[in-house]
Amino acid sequence: MQLAIFPTKNELAQAAANRAHSLLCKTIEERGNARLIAATGASQFEFLEALTAKPGIEWDKVEMFHLDEYVGVGEDHPASFCRYLRERLIEKTGIRNYHLLDGTRPPAEVIAETGAALAKAPIDLAFVGIGENGHLAFNDPPADFDTEAPYLVVNLDDACRRQQLGEGWFATLADVPRQAISMSVRQILKSRHILAVVPDERKAAAVRECFEGEVTPAHPASILREHRNAVVYLDNNSASQLSSVTIAALSQSF
Repeated sequence: MQLAIFPTKNELAQAAANRAHSLLCKTIEERGNARLIAATGASQFEFLEALTAKPGIEWDKVEMFHLDEYVGVGEDHPASFCRYLRERLIEKTGIRNYHLLDGTRPPAEVIAETGAALAKAPIDLAFVGIGENGHLAFNDPPADFDTEAPYLVVNLDDACRRQQLGEGWFATLADVPRQAISMSVRQILKSRHILAVVPDERKAAAVRECFEGEVTPAHPASILREHRNAVVYLDNNSASQLSSVTIAALSQSF
C-alpha cells in the first residue's frame, strides 16, 4: 500500500481519476474488458465527477459491481446507493453491464445472485472509501477479516450511522438503517488494484488509526496495508494527523 497526499480535495480527485482512467483503459486494451467495484458516499463526489468527465474509457466494456447498500432502502430514497450509482456513474457513462444491490429484496437472494456473478472472474479495480470509524465498505469495527463470502449482512455501529446522518442522507438518526449488505474485506482485497479516496478533516483520526497502528479488525481499513497495489488518496486535511515518519515511509509521487 502507498499513500498519495495532495493539497486539496479537488487535486486529490483529479489524481485518483487520472489513475483510474489509466488502469481502466490499459485493462480494456489488454483484455477487452474490465471489472470494477464502485464505492459511494459523499467522499466520492469529486472523484466520480472527475472520472466520468474523462474521455477515452470504453464504458460499454466495463462490468461494474456495487460495494454496499442499506437493507430496506429502495431507489426512491435519497440515501439509496443504487440511486447514487445510477445518477453519478451509470447514467453519465452509459455503463450497460452492472450489478446493483437491491436493498428492498431479501438479502440472502441478493447476496447469492451478485456473489455468483462476482465469482466468474477476477476484479481489476476497486474504488473504496474509509469511514469516520475506519470502516471499509460497511464492515464496521470489529470487522470480519476471515470470511471468504463475497457479500454479507452487517450491523452498522452508532458511529457509522451518525456519519450517514451528518452527511445529510437521513433526517434523523432513527431513520438510518441498522443493517446493510456489504462486500467482505477479503473480497475487496482480491481486487488487482484498489484506489481509496479519502478526503476531509473528519477522516483524519481514522486515517491515523488505520495507518499508524496495528493492522486490526478494530480499524478495518488498516487491512489495506497488506495489499501491494492499493493507493490511498488523501488531502492535507485527511492526512493532518499522520506523523512525518508515516508520510515519508508510505507516500509516493504522482
